[in-house]
Amino acid sequence: MRAVTHNLPVSALILLFLVAGPFAESAWKRHTIDDAYSGADGVRLGDANRDGHLDIATGWEEEGVVRLYLNPGPERFETQWPAVTVGQVDHVEDAVFCDLDGDGALDIVSSCEGKTKSMFVHWAPLDSRELLDETKWETALIPASKGVSKWMFALPADIDGVNGIDLFAGSKDPQGQVSWLRSPPNPRTLEEWTLHPLVPANWVMSLRQVDINEDGRKDLIYVDRKGPEAGVFALLRPESADSLHQAWSQQRISTALGEYMFLDLDKDQSSLQIYVPAKGDGIYWFQQDSNNLDSWEETLIQFALRQGVGREKAIAAGDINLDGDTDLVWTGEGSDSPKSGVVWLERRADKWLAHDISGPAGIKFDRIELLDLDHDGDLDVLTCEEREGGSGLGVMWYENPHR
Repeated sequence: MRAVTHNLPVSALILLFLVAGPFAESAWKRHTIDDAYSGADGVRLGDANRDGHLDIATGWEEEGVVRLYLNPGPERFETQWPAVTVGQVDHVEDAVFCDLDGDGALDIVSSCEGKTKSMFVHWAPLDSRELLDETKWETALIPASKGVSKWMFALPADIDGVNGIDLFAGSKDPQGQVSWLRSPPNPRTLEEWTLHPLVPANWVMSLRQVDINEDGRKDLIYVDRKGPEAGVFALLRPESADSLHQAWSQQRISTALGEYMFLDLDKDQSSLQIYVPAKGDGIYWFQQDSNNLDSWEETLIQFALRQGVGREKAIAAGDINLDGDTDLVWTGEGSDSPKSGVVWLERRADKWLAHDISGPAGIKFDRIELLDLDHDGDLDVLTCEEREGGSGLGVMWYENPHR
């Protein structure tokens, strides 16, 4: 157990106890969205057909395809979702929705590592009735990104306040960096997009926007997984728009070195909470002091018994059992049977109890989204698994049994 406090006199001491071997309770029911391929690498949400139900974009890294899944709604939640391949790009690591040209249709931006080292736009058809027609999608390279670095993650945002949506982008070495891509007056003119590096990095895992210092401007939180400076950081948005193209002021949130993975934010508390797993260590929990926004309490939630689960990958915060308290959903990799790759963690006093979600099926899980897919009032778990496509895994969700 380790707790480190930045400028705070008292720190929380928390242990996480996991049962060894099989969990006492049964795994949740799994619903397959798409298991036709292998290498599903992340799930991102957006309402592509504007029907009020959140759809999914996923890049399949090993297959070199980017896929869209249209949410069929709660009446058909147990079926596989209507799907289409919106583009074929090698080494795709991330795919995210954004209306890049402001025409009302949600496009998809993909980030590619490997030898591709480029970012692409998959332009969506304006008519939502044509979304499942593969021929109506157009894929185009963003020239400013070509060959620069191995792009891992993108975050759409209106950074400069003009010309609509821009893109934050994170990559890994060589030339790893956190950057932003500035949209030109006509976003369809991709050769006029410009790349503006903000800070070097070794391996960016997460990018999240939040006003960390409550100055009315959204800042950027990012995770750097590797290297001597690995950790969780904030980049503070400059006050002057003229400074957006220069290096932003950096604030280190974490103190301990570790291999940090996918983070999540919890803004329902009186202060900002950040949860991020660190591979082989456990889960770091950073709590911002509401009276001193530069001060963070850092707690390591450790795993007491490692036999029952794999290695840390992603985290999501939400009320899973409807008791009004924040729970954590965790995914792992190296979760070969009989280990579980998806669990949820319930805090009771000074302890966290682990409950199984996935059972032993699956090896390498990824990002998590929590949403009520069957509309029964509790949060279900949406994620993907990279290694066992064709076995009911791939892109799938687990049905919360609490209602």
